[in-house]
Amino acid sequence: MALYESDFTKFMREFLDKHPEEREQQREGRALWWDKPQDLQTRRDNLDSDVPQKAYPYQTDLNQG
Repeated sequence: MALYESDFTKFMREFLDKHPEEREQQREGRALWWDKPQDLQTRRDNLDSDVPQKAYPYQTDLNQG
């Protein structure tokens, strides 16, 4: 039984076969935006500094004022 492959997947596979330079551009783009070194202490500090949000932030408190 053959697995389904969408028209878009076929198109992209053929396109990348015809244009191998695109794969290098994909790698460069990923490195530019996503593959960054992570500082775990800064990440922990950011998570610890989060302020809990109310269950329904748009509800007004009628007892104030």
